[in-house]
Amino acid sequence: MGRRKKANKPPPKRKAIEALDTQFTCPFCNHEKSCEVKLEKARNTGVISCRVCSESFQTSINYLSEAVDVYADWIDACEQANA
Repeated sequence: MGRRKKANKPPPKRKAIEALDTQFTCPFCNHEKSCEVKLEKARNTGVISCRVCSESFQTSINYLSEAVDVYADWIDACEQANA
């Protein structure tokens, strides 16, 4: 008597990882995708600047920080200044 063949299941499909944005809407001039973030991990600083109205913001970052974190810090600083 022969042994039954084992029915192998196909491996599960992996979800595609989407990259986070590096360009955002400016809170001052409201142009979409006009603010670009640059992370300088060697100096532990994140710089965001608008190409249209030339507004800029600089904050300290750590090794886990991403571009969206710098943008969120900028929005928080704007709201705090307006309060």
